[in-house]
Amino acid sequence: MKFKAEIDVMPLDALLDPQGKAVTSSMKNIGLGMIDGVRIGRHVRLFVDADSKEEAEAKVEEACKQLLANEIMESFTYSVEAV
Repeated sequence: MKFKAEIDVMPLDALLDPQGKAVTSSMKNIGLGMIDGVRIGRHVRLFVDADSKEEAEAKVEEACKQLLANEIMESFTYSVEAV
């Protein structure tokens, strides 16, 4: 079976996010000062061939931990669905 995974990787809340801070500051300049706390991360979509959803989730978890996210500085969430 083929599964699609949608993965979001974000900097940990305890760490500075210079890109998010710059965007937050820019919001005021364009009249959107009511928006704050912007954090910038990455979105990854990938496809997995697996025998079950559980197996696909395990492979996605492994990919996140080994390659897609640096768990010292980032957190990740994902969803997996059959396609």
